[in-house]
Amino acid sequence: MSPEAWMGLVPVRLRRRSEETTVALELRPGGARAFEVRLAEPMIAHGIESFATWAGLAGSLVGKGDDHHHHVVEDAALVLGRGLHRSLGERPRVRIASATVPMDDALVSVALDLSGRPYSAVDAAYPALVRHFFRSLADEAKWTCHVRRIDGEDEHHLIEAAFKALGLAFARAAQPVARPRSRKGPVRWEEGGDW
Repeated sequence: MSPEAWMGLVPVRLRRRSEETTVALELRPGGARAFEVRLAEPMIAHGIESFATWAGLAGSLVGKGDDHHHHVVEDAALVLGRGLHRSLGERPRVRIASATVPMDDALVSVALDLSGRPYSAVDAAYPALVRHFFRSLADEAKWTCHVRRIDGEDEHHLIEAAFKALGLAFARAAQPVARPRSRKGPVRWEEGGDW
């Protein structure tokens, strides 16, 4: 995907700190498209790198904390999700996209809707940590995401194919359009004042 295709995405830098973890994210759409991930959980780190590569993102995600297997993975997903949501800005997007990715014995499909309605359904063939990552990501990205194993048994191939498919689906869904693809048109939130 060329950097020109990413016009309209907003660069994002944010950090989340708690007593348990510290996670920092930088998103730079387009450009060199190198994305560095430093997490102690290698399966998730590799998955995020694959996602970023296929989504065409540059930047970094660094996380550390008291429990790298659960707390850091969960908080990394929350930070990445919030960053992806913010990167979309206010421009209307294609919004709905899907991708099916083969990887050796694995065949995985991901369907994504950048709807503002968080929901995640991940096939039970995936380990609990991966399902939890996708759910936390969807919560903060405010998107609906379905991950389905079509074929395959090798856990590594299934996980990597899911992250690649998510990256492709995001790259397609995030493309800007002239006006929202919704019968209701743009939604406006108003606070305070008289109506």
